[in-house]
Amino acid sequence: MKTATTGKAADQRPRIADTATQPRATPQSLATKLQGKDRDMGTALRSVYQRTVDEAIPDDLLDLLGKLG
Repeated sequence: MKTATTGKAADQRPRIADTATQPRATPQSLATKLQGKDRDMGTALRSVYQRTVDEAIPDDLLDLLGKLG
């Protein structure tokens, strides 16, 4: 459908309401997202490390270590 004043199709015109509701990514919001991801990654790594430290040493490995000493 063409408008009478511009000759352009009505669906091709930019709509102010559409652009106004879309949030713009600011450097601060991007930095906040990256900090959140970094924090999540750090938490996951600390969790894996702690589970590894807390894991019991198998008896056969302790026997082997005892034979070395």
